[in-house]
Amino acid sequence: MSEDGRDDGPLGFGPADEEPARPSVPPPARDRDPDRPTAAERLAAGDASDPDLPRPGRRERRPSLPGGRGRYGWFVGVVLVLLLGLVTLNSIGSDGVSSRGLERESEAPTFAAPLALGDLDGDVNVATKADQGDAGDVPACSIRRPDVVTLCALTERRPVVLAFFATRGGDCVDQLDAVEAVSRRHPRVAFVGVSIRGDRGDLRDLIRRRGWTFPIAYDRDGVLANLYGVAVCPQIAYLRRGGRTFDTSLGTLRERDLEGYVTALERGGARFGETPTGTSGASGATP
Repeated sequence: MSEDGRDDGPLGFGPADEEPARPSVPPPARDRDPDRPTAAERLAAGDASDPDLPRPGRRERRPSLPGGRGRYGWFVGVVLVLLLGLVTLNSIGSDGVSSRGLERESEAPTFAAPLALGDLDGDVNVATKADQGDAGDVPACSIRRPDVVTLCALTERRPVVLAFFATRGGDCVDQLDAVEAVSRRHPRVAFVGVSIRGDRGDLRDLIRRRGWTFPIAYDRDGVLANLYGVAVCPQIAYLRRGGRTFDTSLGTLRERDLEGYVTALERGGARFGETPTGTSGASGATP
């Protein structure tokens, strides 16, 4: 219940029994200039200079959604990059791959997301304070429920591994099997899967069929994929206790390499793939 007595809903988007009003979100993309390329088209054309495209790691933009566009429109560009990544990932090595994801030692965007296996339906809350419109009406960190993954509640106690994946990507799904195996050997680290859009029923069937025991959050409209700069599938963010970014891995990892990232995170020392002197090595390597 908010201070003014109204029901903020389980995910902080107004009353739970009606669609919350979000006046800060502009009309859908159908009202745009038909002669102007979409964000996805500009991204596919390599126009990285376009000011409308997302800029991962820029903390000052984190509390609100990018560029004044709606949550759904921004995910179009992410989906395109995911598909391109699935096609090209195995044909390239770690050399020459541009940086993706959060900047190291930057504060990870907080969120409260419904569990895929729970009954709670709704968008992910990414608000850092009250009344942030499309991000959420209440701070994400204030939401503590058994059917919700609240990131700050996890990072208060231990490091966190966030594995982003899409249910239709074979490499993504197989990577979660490796996450399951590694998670059993590292009880002092919290492991969370983040499923990007897709059908929730299919996701639930997949979780049960694969036997994943760590929590899986459902990113219904892809806002977390945008905020975390997801560029390939799978992509894993390694967060220190307290919520700062330790590292990010891109693409499919062998189980032993994933183990290396998690061990380095748990110890809080040099990142996986770095030499003892701190010279960068194979961080973000693929098989």
